Amino acid sequence: MKKAPFSLGKILLICVTLSMVATISAQTSKKKKKPAAENLVMWTSVDVAGQDTFLGPGGTEWQPDISSGVTLVSEEKGGFSTKYRIKDSAGRTWVAKIGEEAQSETAAVRLLYALGYKTEINYLVPKLTIPGKGDFTNVRLEARPKGLKRLESWSWKENAFIGSRQFQGLKILMSFLNNWDMKQANNVIIRNGDEFHYVISDLGVSFGKTGSNGLPIFWRIGRSRNQPVDYAESDFVQGVESGKIKFAFNGKNDGSLGDIKREDGRWLARLLTQLTDKQIEDMFRAANYSDSDVATLSQAVKNRIRALDLATASVR
Repeated sequence: MKKAPFSLGKILLICVTLSMVATISAQTSKKKKKPAAENLVMWTSVDVAGQDTFLGPGGTEWQPDISSGVTLVSEEKGGFSTKYRIKDSAGRTWVAKIGEEAQSETAAVRLLYALGYKTEINYLVPKLTIPGKGDFTNVRLEARPKGLKRLESWSWKENAFIGSRQFQGLKILMSFLNNWDMKQANNVIIRNGDEFHYVISDLGVSFGKTGSNGLPIFWRIGRSRNQPVDYAESDFVQGVESGKIKFAFNGKNDGSLGDIKREDGRWLARLLTQLTDKQIEDMFRAANYSDSDVATLSQAVKNRIRALDLATASVR
């Protein structure tokens, strides 16, 4: 007796089944490619005193070439500041940030970089003409290197570094900088070869003052960004209670600073105290601050380093 030929329905069923098997196989394959813990990087040990805080993480190699002007690629959407994607005279791609966050972000990146944290590559251009958009002063250019791939954002509450000294130190630095906009959207994972760098991609609200209170709705009252005098006059370390450091910090996600132990602060203080006066001043010179603002901000940073150092001095 002859076997009945395959019906169209059976053929479709086989195709769907094979497709599902292929999908499951692909998903399983992706799971197997989960990066190893040693490839996840937030901080690396560096010679702090030897870091170039004027040129920053890009050094001389990545300095933007605007000798023949720039080319507008597109306008970047989202965020507080106006941003444009451009290409410089050498064909490299940058995101240009316009407005009051440009200077503060340039300086903040250099502080984190100096201590060994992974950061974006950025520079401050005092004057820049963007075709079709206008002439601008103090423009932050953030590099978009071809070899690096920007992935998803990372969370302050769930990540591979929870509880580590480097992560606790990073949280302290948000208070140190008065970076009150601690939200996941400002963080990004950047793939660099086999490494996955956990980076804070937006530090623009630094060097001002945080909100005047910690209430969920009203915390933003009294906040500022890129205001040297506000920064200099604001508090940092309030004291130590039950072995934990209390910070004068009100802002988004400020609750994440409630678990900072004195030992965490000591780890960061040991790094910060290695910075030289010149390095601290160069952070702000690189951001094109006036001489008086460089002096104000530099002294404020030194005061904060001293405050953290004193609060943790008993830790060996």
